[in-house]
Amino acid sequence: MFPRVLCVRTVLYQNNFAMPLVRLKIDVAGTVGDAAWREIKQFDQIQSADFGPQFGSGGLSASHVATAASAVPPSEARRNPYPKGAWIGAEIKLQTPLLAQYAVSHYLEQERVLDADVVE
Repeated sequence: MFPRVLCVRTVLYQNNFAMPLVRLKIDVAGTVGDAAWREIKQFDQIQSADFGPQFGSGGLSASHVATAASAVPPSEARRNPYPKGAWIGAEIKLQTPLLAQYAVSHYLEQERVLDADVVE
């Protein structure tokens, strides 16, 4: 009987509480499109990961934001790399707060990750 109670509590946790989010700032300077994002080694236990200016950006012109937000032909994007100091945000969903803390440590070890924080 005790294992059944544990299973019910787990289901309730998953259904009644929002998944923890980790927000990242990715250094995109000198890259084009989502190249910097594709270089990031993802944490193994994520539920989902998304990248784009809708999660924040800095140091970008309007044309760079448009490039990051849409599918621009590679030949066009290559002519217009992101400037020095540019960053674009990402959002990682995890199942538990503890996994979110581990994910922050994982991402902060990577060169292109400028900042990582748990958002509750």
